[in-house]
Amino acid sequence: MTFRTGYIAIVGRPNVGKSTLLNHLIGQKVSITSRKAQTTRHRITGIRSDEGAQYIFVDTPGFQMQHQSALNRVMNRTVTQSLSDVDVALFVIEALRFDARDEKVLALLPRDHPVVLVINKIDTVGNKALLLPFIEKVSAAFPFAAVIPVSARKAEQLTDLLLEIQRHLPEGEPVYGEDEITDRSERFLAAEIVREKVFRLSGDEIPYSVSVEIEKFETVGNLRRIFAAIIVDKDSQKPILIGKKGEKLKEIGTQARLDMEKLFDGKVYLEVWVKVKGGWADDERAVKSLGYE
Repeated sequence: MTFRTGYIAIVGRPNVGKSTLLNHLIGQKVSITSRKAQTTRHRITGIRSDEGAQYIFVDTPGFQMQHQSALNRVMNRTVTQSLSDVDVALFVIEALRFDARDEKVLALLPRDHPVVLVINKIDTVGNKALLLPFIEKVSAAFPFAAVIPVSARKAEQLTDLLLEIQRHLPEGEPVYGEDEITDRSERFLAAEIVREKVFRLSGDEIPYSVSVEIEKFETVGNLRRIFAAIIVDKDSQKPILIGKKGEKLKEIGTQARLDMEKLFDGKVYLEVWVKVKGGWADDERAVKSLGYE
C-alpha cells in the first residue's frame, strides 16, 4: 500500500471556522476557537496519522483587510508564506456567504498545486437547494481541484475531505511519530489556551489585541507549574478581565487549567494575572518579543 505524507494549508477570511476544522480533522484541540473574529495569530501545525497517510495541517490566521498594525502585517505575512510551501491548500468559506473579503484571499491562492474549496457551516443552511447554485458561482472564480461541503462543528463530511486531500499528497514516509498531534511546545499551547478563555469569557468588552506571555513553565514530575501574564493594551481593560473581586480572572484561570490538564494528561498549577503594555500591537519589537514571527 502506498503511503502519502504532505503539508496542507487551511486558509480563509477570519471567522469561517478554520480552527474548528483543524481541531476536528486531527481529533484534538491544538488551535483556539472563539466567536470573536481574528483569534488565530500563529501558524499552527496539527498532525493526523492514518493507515495510509500523514496529514500535516497548517492553520493560518484569517487574512486581515483592516487595521494595518504591526501585528496584522505579521499575520498576513504568515498566510502568504504558508501558501508557498504546502502540497495542498484548503480554501474555507461559509455556506451561502462569499464577499470581497473572501475574494481577497482567493487572489492569494496558488495555481501550481491543488486547492480544495471547503464550504463550511452547511448545518446552518435550512434550504439545501440553495447550495448548488452557490457552489457553481464560487467554482467559476477559480480552478478548484474539488469542492467539499462540510460542517466542521458537527464533524460532517470530514471523511470525504480527508480522502480528497489524501489523493493529492505526494508519496513519502511519515515526518512525525504516529502519536504526535502538533509541533508546538506545551508552553505555546498553554498560552493559546489562556488566550482562548480570555476571548470566550470577556465577550466584546476586550479587543482582539490581547496576548498571553508564559513567564515561567516548570515541570515537576507529572505536575506542570505555569505562570501566565495576560497582556492588554489599555489600563481600562485590566479591571474588565479581573472582574468583581477577581471572579472573572479566577474563572479564566480555572477553565484554562482544566483544558491544560486534559491536553497535557497531568496536573497543572496555573497562576494568571493581567499586565498593561500600551500599544504593543503597533510595535514591531513588542510583537516579536511576544513570539509572533
